[in-house]
Amino acid sequence: MDASQLLGLKVNDKIPDFGPGDSVKVNFRIREGDRERVQAFQGVVIRRQNGKGPASNFTVRRIANGGVGIERTFPLHSPLIDSLEVTRQGMVRRAKLYYLRGLQGRAARIKEKPRVRRERNQPAEPPSET
Repeated sequence: MDASQLLGLKVNDKIPDFGPGDSVKVNFRIREGDRERVQAFQGVVIRRQNGKGPASNFTVRRIANGGVGIERTFPLHSPLIDSLEVTRQGMVRRAKLYYLRGLQGRAARIKEKPRVRRERNQPAEPPSET
């Protein structure tokens, strides 16, 4: 038996497609005593683990005020994730970006993926069959 068959995995529709190198903003619900609030954690995705199954998770890294790196791992299918917004798509050639831990400042920058655009003066018509 597979764990995903037993659990009946529900896909969170508030989570878009993203990958390593993307800058994301994760709104995560935090319970403090009997109160609950939403806290945002914004940074670069340095890894996705275990694909799309029930145990899949992703790690986000950001740099705090003192230049200290903070990493946080989120379960992908957690009901505590309120929303996830991809702010920038990064162009990387690796699946795990652990090398960012040793870099600071400009050296830790990731190039942005170019956006695909249509030509402006071309109408969006399918080609005619003749």
